[in-house]
Amino acid sequence: MKVLLIGENDRVNDLKARLADRPDLEIDRSDGDAEEDFDLYDVIFDLNFDDDPSNLPLYGALKEKAVFVNAVKLSLAEAIYATGTKVKCRLFGINALPTFLAQPKWEVSMYRKFETPELVKVMQTLGLDYLPVEDRVGMVKPRVIFMIINEACYTLQEGTATIEDIDMAMKLGTNYPFGPFEWCDRIGVTSVFETLAAMYEDTKDERYKICPLLKTKYLKAETFYREKREVKKKGELDF
Repeated sequence: MKVLLIGENDRVNDLKARLADRPDLEIDRSDGDAEEDFDLYDVIFDLNFDDDPSNLPLYGALKEKAVFVNAVKLSLAEAIYATGTKVKCRLFGINALPTFLAQPKWEVSMYRKFETPELVKVMQTLGLDYLPVEDRVGMVKPRVIFMIINEACYTLQEGTATIEDIDMAMKLGTNYPFGPFEWCDRIGVTSVFETLAAMYEDTKDERYKICPLLKTKYLKAETFYREKREVKKKGELDF
């Protein structure tokens, strides 16, 4: 099976690590240029899709090919409506934000639920376990985790506790792998902010109304443990 990975290096490397024990897969990397011959591949992963869905018409034309796209900030239905794409491929949504591809079970949304048997087959071939979820902005885990991050920002803003104390309390109290601020920095303040904004727009639920502190961090391109977000591109964050 030929697999094409499209996206920034960190996400591509995370997915390659998940597929490393499948020697029968022929995996290529691409920047997703329109000149790419996507029809050469059996499965395509666009890991930056909800930042740039412009290739959707090209994917849609790939009859019966499996195409997985990062669909957290927008739903598959929204992307298809906005681009006016006629979908002939088998289109599935995943959460490809940092830290989520490495998790043992993925969330996968479907544009057409009757394609469930095809999804089962391709996931078995890829050796990936998954949970089907509705095609909605934020999926499931991001809605829960990003809401916790947002509430932690309110707690910090009010001066109730420090960043370090809030993170430690959450890790000890919930057994989460990271505290909310550490997790926010690992995912990226931009992704957290923009996903919360999309969830609030979609639901108008006050739980997703963004804390002013988080908005300030986003506007100033700051993280919680380091001054500038750009350092994340240079390697592992120092906490």
